[in-house]
Amino acid sequence: MLALLHTSPVHIPVFDALRDDAHPRLELRHLVDEELLDRARAAGPEAVAHDVRARLREAVADGARAVLCTCSTIGSVAEASADRIGVPVLRVDRPMAGEAVAAGPRVVVLAALASTLGPTSALIEEEARRAGRPVEVRTLLAEGAWARFEAGDPSGYARQVADAADAVTGADVIVLAQASMAPAERLTTTAVPVLSSPRAGLAAGAAAVRGGR
Repeated sequence: MLALLHTSPVHIPVFDALRDDAHPRLELRHLVDEELLDRARAAGPEAVAHDVRARLREAVADGARAVLCTCSTIGSVAEASADRIGVPVLRVDRPMAGEAVAAGPRVVVLAALASTLGPTSALIEEEARRAGRPVEVRTLLAEGAWARFEAGDPSGYARQVADAADAVTGADVIVLAQASMAPAERLTTTAVPVLSSPRAGLAAGAAAVRGGR
């Protein structure tokens, strides 16, 4: 069983649909804790490290063979807890970061939340070092998009993110830093490749479950 740690319930149907499409035999268990993101935005990801570990231990106690954190803001904190948890703990955006580095050195990180820009940029730079590739990371905030998300307007949210992506110039690849931004990928018209994290992240989680059997 793969447990998914979310900071919004909107991710549940997204990952269930991806599972049904590509990993039909994979059992998923969803853990949602919206407060983790609220506190991490206010005080930084390390402020919620203890509680993140508690949720991870809860998942393992419930039978998880691996845990996938779908929140980019707290992903590094979750991933760093793996040694204390005893099962693989993955961040959903790491496979996307590796793909971005392979696409070219000019990477634009697009986010709807400012708290996501730093962690995602650091992850891409880490993946570039691992691959021995040069990288120049620029960050861009989709102004006003998160307000649409919080207002329960997913279509407006995706449209604003897509518009922000379409306005990007001088990039080899655009990274949608938050899993919730994935629907915008289908709305973009830019010739620059646009990457989102859910599908590749879930594939990595499924592989971790198989490896733990």
